[in-house]
Amino acid sequence: MFQWTKKSSQALDNGGVIAPDERLPWPQTGIMGVQHVVAMFGSTILAPILMGFDPNIAVLMSGIGTLIFFLITGGKVPSYLGSSFAFIAVVVAATGYAGPGLNANIGPALGGIIACGLIYTLIGFIVSAIGTDWIERLMPPVVTGAIVAVIGLNLAAIPVKNMASNNFEAWMQALTFVCVALVAVFTRGMVQRLLILIGLIVASICYIALTNGLGLGKPVDFSGIANAAWFGLPSFTAPVFDSRAMLLIAPVAIILVAENLGHIKAVTAMTGRNIDQYMGRAFIGDGVATMVSGSAGGTGVTTYAENIGVMAATRIYSTAIFLVAAVVAVLLGFSPKFGEVIRAIPVPVMGGVSIVVFGLIAIAGAKIWVDNKVDFSQNKNLIVAAITLILGTGDFTLHFGGFAMAGIGTATFGAILLYALLNRKASDGTPK
Repeated sequence: MFQWTKKSSQALDNGGVIAPDERLPWPQTGIMGVQHVVAMFGSTILAPILMGFDPNIAVLMSGIGTLIFFLITGGKVPSYLGSSFAFIAVVVAATGYAGPGLNANIGPALGGIIACGLIYTLIGFIVSAIGTDWIERLMPPVVTGAIVAVIGLNLAAIPVKNMASNNFEAWMQALTFVCVALVAVFTRGMVQRLLILIGLIVASICYIALTNGLGLGKPVDFSGIANAAWFGLPSFTAPVFDSRAMLLIAPVAIILVAENLGHIKAVTAMTGRNIDQYMGRAFIGDGVATMVSGSAGGTGVTTYAENIGVMAATRIYSTAIFLVAAVVAVLLGFSPKFGEVIRAIPVPVMGGVSIVVFGLIAIAGAKIWVDNKVDFSQNKNLIVAAITLILGTGDFTLHFGGFAMAGIGTATFGAILLYALLNRKASDGTPK
């Protein structure tokens, strides 16, 4: 069992930094762990809902995945693994899911998620052996920024076209993203950190008041919550290994690598500890967790920026808090009543939240460009970013025999290959 150096509670009161290999007394550690569960909660349940997965399974597997990550990294890397949004577009394409409700064709998507996790794990072993320089050459900031931005832009049509069936529901979407915006701008501290969750709760209360109270739209049915048991086994789903779905979903591993690379470097910078040396093990842990999640009916998982934000705000980087968070998530996953509460969230409210989340993903890609000072006066950077954004947003599709690559997949590989082509130098050092 990993051992932490115990710090007194005065370290917290004095605003001191708690390092990854340190911990506060267990009561304070427990409270901080619950805070991280709340931080990951909104996104971890939103991603499975948008793909038609069981959110109970997703929360359960996020906890199990975080435990796997903790063990494989030896308790050295403070991270929580939650549902990845990078899978949404390819899962929707592979399964034909149009929502709402559970995805009837989830099996092939799970097979594809397992294939993705396997590739991710193999990349982790390569990184452990030879380092990350080759990844950074293959995917410089102009490429990773474009890929991340495309994820948000490619998903934009889901809430706008499919999650509001009439004018009232469209207005409820607008009310929801306004609620989130108000929380983001006019609150502070942890309330501001939980802008998605707080905005969702406020908008849901407004929706219930207008529908159940005033009869203006489809009312929320609370019978499922009332009848559900507090504890019970979730409904696991077996994967189906379909070649088309696997070829469509497996390339998401490239996106996860770029995402995790950035997250690990961010934690290294914040903690002042050389966490970069555990990069390969972090990839392996994330890949194995994704395979385990897919084998049980859960989404692919990834290290979560939301939880990195909480660490930055609290200056507490102890891996012990993520051990607590993982156990709490596992317990929630075994509560059918918790699952029914999630399923009762009005679809238009989820649509409004999705508009915010997908927009934030797109802006995160632009932030990568800004933070790394990508020079768009260089034509190679300008062209790579421009073409990638349109390929992904327009869902550009290429057919290879019976296989088709579209959207995020086309944009991802297009960005990597196009940059490699345009970055070639002539013998005198000038671009060709």
